[in-house]
Amino acid sequence: MLTLLLIEKYTLGSKIILGIFFAILLYMLLQFAVKLLEMGYVLKYKRPFFVHFYTFLRKLSPQQKDILKNQFAFYNKLSKKNKSYFEHRVASFINDKDFIGRNGVVITDEMKVLIASTSIMLTFGFRDFYIGLINKIVVYPEKFYSKTNQNYHKGEFNPKLKALVISWVDFKLGYQISKDNINLGIHEFVHAIHLNSLNERDISSTIFSDSFKELTETLSNNQSLRNQLAESHYIRKYAFTNQFEFLAVVIESFIETPHEFKVQFPEVYFKIRQMLNFNFAGY
Repeated sequence: MLTLLLIEKYTLGSKIILGIFFAILLYMLLQFAVKLLEMGYVLKYKRPFFVHFYTFLRKLSPQQKDILKNQFAFYNKLSKKNKSYFEHRVASFINDKDFIGRNGVVITDEMKVLIASTSIMLTFGFRDFYIGLINKIVVYPEKFYSKTNQNYHKGEFNPKLKALVISWVDFKLGYQISKDNINLGIHEFVHAIHLNSLNERDISSTIFSDSFKELTETLSNNQSLRNQLAESHYIRKYAFTNQFEFLAVVIESFIETPHEFKVQFPEVYFKIRQMLNFNFAGY
């Protein structure tokens, strides 16, 4: 009798283990199939199959939401649904990063919301918006001395320290003068997104890095377009320092004056739009 009970328990245990094994195997197969289908979709349409999917939406405090509504124009161009997604992402970004003040700077809600919103604006077409290469945001009151190259900077991204560093007065100036195609926050976050896309292989990073390769190939093969960009008064000369600076500068222009960009350089404009998956807010 005891032997029969032991056999029954063993059989039941084996069935449970086998059931768990097949459940895990089925999950892995489904996950692989979904990735395969999405990759086909990405190759065809150059965008993720979906961007926003959340089990719950984080909320900003009333004060933080007022800052967003009153000081961040991009947010006000979004649909009601996208505004709720944007708020969720801003709240999540603030919760995920360490904000550190230097040289007497006391971190405020205004700093957190506006800095986070800049990052979220640029990655709003991405599924993964956290930018894993950034752990901390360091805020100085004005230009700061950088040990990296022994010079004074308005901003920099340090991938080794996983730190984005900005001068607050210059960050604010980028939004106070909104049509000059110069925005410190956008510029430095683009550097971080660019480097992050080279390290990560999620769908959005892949689209971003692959699209940038396509853009560089287009420019390499089109001498006329390169000359137009170089001689243009629209794209500032700093863009031609290197590929990283080029991308940061053209995305500044893309965000601040999209209609002018589209008219002057449509081929470049649509490639940037593809990189960022910007299918909203009038872009």
